[in-house]
Amino acid sequence: MSRRDFVKLCGGAGVIIGAGLSLAGCGGSSSSTSSGSASSASGAAFKIGHIGPLTGSTAIYGTATSYGTQVAINEVNAAGGDVQFDFKTEDDTGVAETAVNAYNNLKDWGMQILVGTTTTAPCVAVSSETNTDSMFEITPSASSTDVIGGQPDADGNVSIARKKNVFQMCFTDPNQGKVAAQTVKDKSLGSSIGIIYDNSDTYSTGLYNGFKDEAQSQGLNIVSTMTFTADNNTNFSSQLSACKDAGADMLFLPIYYQQAGLILQQAKDMGYAPTFFGCDGMDGILTQEGFDSSLAEGLVLITPFSADEDNEDVQSFVEAYEKLSDGTAPNQFAADAYDCVKAITAAIEKAGVTPDAEFTDICDALVNVFTGGDFSYDGLTGSNMTWDDSGMVSKTPACFVIQNGKYVKM
Repeated sequence: MSRRDFVKLCGGAGVIIGAGLSLAGCGGSSSSTSSGSASSASGAAFKIGHIGPLTGSTAIYGTATSYGTQVAINEVNAAGGDVQFDFKTEDDTGVAETAVNAYNNLKDWGMQILVGTTTTAPCVAVSSETNTDSMFEITPSASSTDVIGGQPDADGNVSIARKKNVFQMCFTDPNQGKVAAQTVKDKSLGSSIGIIYDNSDTYSTGLYNGFKDEAQSQGLNIVSTMTFTADNNTNFSSQLSACKDAGADMLFLPIYYQQAGLILQQAKDMGYAPTFFGCDGMDGILTQEGFDSSLAEGLVLITPFSADEDNEDVQSFVEAYEKLSDGTAPNQFAADAYDCVKAITAAIEKAGVTPDAEFTDICDALVNVFTGGDFSYDGLTGSNMTWDDSGMVSKTPACFVIQNGKYVKM
């Protein structure tokens, strides 16, 4: 039976979480939603939690990872095997303190495995807690090396020790920035490069640093580097003018899609039309409310997933996801979360661990599988994905260009 047919069998499951997301509370408090209970052939289920922003300015990412997690859990539970999951999600509103509160709520519920958190600052805070507790954690999308720890800074110093219980399904920021520079070189995207990044944001700064270092190695010509901060992120006329005056025919935007959308509009208004290039934070720009998709025509981005890809597994996932999300198409954050659950499932099966084990023992078993050197996973966001003691994933990103409102692989 194909995955498409399988999804049709279980497409009605998990609607509870969809209702929960639409009713999630406002403000700084944490809100939660749980799915129905599941039971395996042995009568027990693992308790898996998710943390991400379901409300607030970054809610598009948290709702995506929550729905993506739920789609995978629906599939696993419907298969009726020995691995089954109970699921609960918590809203961290994109705030670190709220995320820690959400984590404590999930611990009180009895969580044994965490998928999350979705964004970097909350994940850095929560991963410190899970590390102390020895709770297995895999984040779909928090890409800073501070999440996993153990990585040297620009001066070669390791300021955060390796958190051995924490793994990433996404690329780290420096690695993604490095791949971005290689892509510019390989695809001949521009001869004179301008950069606009948020130097108050860990994600954006990490991408910039990785790109800058690799651009130098590749012999790329960076003619202008401009910054902004979270307190001044709506008017980009000075940054765009500087890049235009420097002759930049390509703009690297290692930022999230909200600010990128403003940059595209303001560039058009001033008659500036370079090639725009972004990373995974750009994913979602076409679904932004009120955004003129024609502004993104020709925009290039690297991402491990596209909902437009003509692939049976991808389209089966899209179909199941849209049933939960009232028709909203999944982005790569959703696909990464789906892959988190499926990789966890495969690791549980390989380890032979059972839901009656203590969460610390489950963590030890899963860490041993993920770092054992003989474990790999084929998913929506990559084939033959592997992990090592660093907690980083090894997989190859894809490069897409937006044409007529769709992602087209380059």
